[in-house]
Amino acid sequence: MRYSLITATLASGVFAARPFLNEPDTGIVDALGASFPVGSLPDIKNMNYTYYRNGAGGEWSYRNNLEVYNRYRFKPRMMVDITKVQDSLPTSILGHNFSAPFYISPCARADYAHPEAEINLVKGAAAAGILYIPSLYSHLPMETIAENAAENQTLFAQLYIPNNDTQTQTYFDRAEKAGYKALVWTIDSPGDASRQRAARFDVGSSNVELTRNTWEDLEKYRSMTKLPIILKGVQTAAVAKAAIEHKVPAIVLSNHGGRNLDGSPSALEVAIEMYQEDPTMFQKIEVYADGGVRYGSDALRLLALGVRAVGIGRPFMYANAFGQPGVEKVAQILKGELIGDSANLGVPDLKKIDAEVVNWTPNGWYS
Repeated sequence: MRYSLITATLASGVFAARPFLNEPDTGIVDALGASFPVGSLPDIKNMNYTYYRNGAGGEWSYRNNLEVYNRYRFKPRMMVDITKVQDSLPTSILGHNFSAPFYISPCARADYAHPEAEINLVKGAAAAGILYIPSLYSHLPMETIAENAAENQTLFAQLYIPNNDTQTQTYFDRAEKAGYKALVWTIDSPGDASRQRAARFDVGSSNVELTRNTWEDLEKYRSMTKLPIILKGVQTAAVAKAAIEHKVPAIVLSNHGGRNLDGSPSALEVAIEMYQEDPTMFQKIEVYADGGVRYGSDALRLLALGVRAVGIGRPFMYANAFGQPGVEKVAQILKGELIGDSANLGVPDLKKIDAEVVNWTPNGWYS
């Protein structure tokens, strides 16, 4: 262990960068021991873990997604009555009510963590009262996932729209028939990704064709479905403005979890760019964001700029190794952190949080 740390430090000097410690310490090894108890977890192979963990290229975008939040320090307000902040936790997403301003982002192949796959995610989301957006590349068909939803549970369907109108119409019809309430069109993956960590374990990308995504296509797709179409993968203020001009109901600021283009901006950086150019954009369109959110304090920085809801991906996928209870536990932790962190920040109402609670000048170790 000591040798590894010394090697990492020397390597960082060669590349003029500090060592990256990979992930926040969850304490799971301390809780369960170096070897997980026999029978308590499915047989999770390196390939399965790598599928969830990997990022594009040298994984700089993945790394930046995690580290960007702590480049911006809070400005806590004291002597504020925060005793009812928990009452402000519920929110609405496209008019649908949920218990908290975060949701389960679309992630493929939940079966890599647990045999029940996406069933744990949809049931866990129902128990927590949060939105779940199944991936088009889920292990289970979208119909099976919807069949396992609770009564009146709201689900959105994530789609990669192919260069084939007949196949696209089929996706739209299936989502409508299954009861999904919105379509989340992923526009940040028009090409294949260079995922070098994944290649070591022969884990490829599900989307390998070059796909046409244009505003003209959006107009065409609107005539093919009754469902609202959300754009996922907005990475500049200019595209956000164009979405407003094209009357898109909602956008997701996202760089695909750092999995597609190394050097792409984090959702927080895009939200800052939007706020600096025109803070009223957040009132003209519903803005959601995902990428690297691991703590309630991360989510608060996004909410402070005007983001309505925050997507969480990998934490839920990893927690699915423990089945539905693991999914519910992540939601419970995040709700608790949002309440506690808001209180410590001096924000008595999450719906009234504003950009003034953060110093938006980058500073510190992470700058």
